[in-house]
Amino acid sequence: MRLKVISCAVLEREFQLCASQSKNDIEVLLLEQGLHNTPDELRRRAQEAIDQTLQRDFDAIIMGYGLCCRGTVGLWANETRLVVPRGHDCITFLLGSKEKYREYFDTHPGIYWYSTGWIKHNDQPSRSRYEKVLAEYTAKYGEDNAKYLMETEQNWTSSYKLATYVDWNWPEAVQEREFTRHCAQEMGWSYDELVGDKGLLQRLVDGDWQAEEVLVLEPGEKVAESFDENILRIEQEKVENG
Repeated sequence: MRLKVISCAVLEREFQLCASQSKNDIEVLLLEQGLHNTPDELRRRAQEAIDQTLQRDFDAIIMGYGLCCRGTVGLWANETRLVVPRGHDCITFLLGSKEKYREYFDTHPGIYWYSTGWIKHNDQPSRSRYEKVLAEYTAKYGEDNAKYLMETEQNWTSSYKLATYVDWNWPEAVQEREFTRHCAQEMGWSYDELVGDKGLLQRLVDGDWQAEEVLVLEPGEKVAESFDENILRIEQEKVENG
């Protein structure tokens, strides 16, 4: 099969690995990290990328996104089947299943996740990040305003208690684990690590699409939220192709 992957950049390396081990012809498009913070923009950018594949003769388009702050709700398959994993976010893909994600999430409150992609594409919470942002704010707004802004911004960290590194055994994993431990210490959080599992991503690019793991939308069908363990569902009424 000829497949198009549209994914968040935090899964860049993992998709590259799985694509290299698949028999299918796979083309990967990466969107920048952070679009989940503006779900409407994620939806717009993702649908634009889907629509740009028209007349490219792909057998299916695979989304490297889950629910992602509802940013995928409303996406629809244009002329090509659209495959969307049932997951809350990219951590489901890194851990290999929505069940493993849910089990860990339910027993470990206040998690901030670290992975190769997150460390590369995001300023993860740490003292160095704090000092970097403080310097930027000071240059823009002055010292007093910068301190006030930082106090306001740092309030969100009180809801986190744990830094968890998802280990895919990359060559730099030793350094990344140490980095995550160091960040946890600076933030006053505990540290944990989990072994990653490429099973879900590999099945995605291999075309092994199981109903309990993914939605497979036919042209005209639309993604909707499912308020149960399925996370996502296909909206019954089809979108009219315009």
